Amino acid sequence: MKLGLFLAMFPDKSLKEVLDTIRPLGLQTVEIGAGNYPGAPHINVDELLESKPKRDELLATLKGEGLEISAISCHGNCLHPDDAFAKANQEVQTKAIKLSSLLEIGVVNDFSGCPGSDPGAAKPCWVTCAWPPDYLEILDWQWNEKVIPYWTKQAKFAAEHGVKIGFEMHPGFVVYNTETMLKIREACGKTLGANFDPSHLWWQGMDPLASIRELGGECLHHVHAKDALVQAFNSDINGVLDTKHYGEEIKRSWLFRSVGYGHGLDWWCDFASTLRMVGYDGPVSIEHEDSLMTPFEGLSKAVEVLKQSLIFQERGAITWA
Repeated sequence: MKLGLFLAMFPDKSLKEVLDTIRPLGLQTVEIGAGNYPGAPHINVDELLESKPKRDELLATLKGEGLEISAISCHGNCLHPDDAFAKANQEVQTKAIKLSSLLEIGVVNDFSGCPGSDPGAAKPCWVTCAWPPDYLEILDWQWNEKVIPYWTKQAKFAAEHGVKIGFEMHPGFVVYNTETMLKIREACGKTLGANFDPSHLWWQGMDPLASIRELGGECLHHVHAKDALVQAFNSDINGVLDTKHYGEEIKRSWLFRSVGYGHGLDWWCDFASTLRMVGYDGPVSIEHEDSLMTPFEGLSKAVEVLKQSLIFQERGAITWA
């Protein structure tokens, strides 16, 4: 396994400034935003697509720091009912796939997206229950008319470029849990898989380790390291479907936390071991969304935990049995 970070946590710094900042941490990979929700503050996508010397310069700069790129990320909503918004997101994703191919990275991270409720909708509609029957009708329409047609086409495009697409299983989008991840993979092909982030599963009441076992290693295209804490004194009263602003920490049912502040070292050791058992030995990319500490402090603390818990060496032969 290799330990890295998602550069989106430093949107106000240039790539050089980020590299100077993280150098003491001894990381091995970086995940780079190419637009949509993460933005693209650290690279010029169009310039890199047009210029091999610029691509070589980027790779050489990172290599000089002992780093490689784990993924290009363009988290957005390519299924948005606003056609202009969807088209813009799709164009960013298409460029990200092409750039990933040219850089020989092989993974683009995204969200699965969420359509509207019907052809005339203006905003996305995320279905969370099966009754009244309107909701199942919406869900069928979304998958049959929007989700499967788009992602079948885009999965084929990515495969032609030697690239896999990793979906972060995120509420608000059609792929948000183990079942929906497997559903889209079955319908649209194995080019689609997970950018596995345990934080979103915890607050929905899932066991991320059980999810990893169910998905299997072939479905894991990339992994995020981010923690979450369910605050029982609020969730016991209001449940976990919480729309309060992330800055209202003391009132929320759950919080995103830096690694180690929701679950301890023992859990993260189990996480690494389960990843290896299903066959994933790829990058683990730290994502910071902890509102109680700065990105650098959150990153530094996460690195401390993950350097103890991740398994970096090849397993070797079992010589004792």
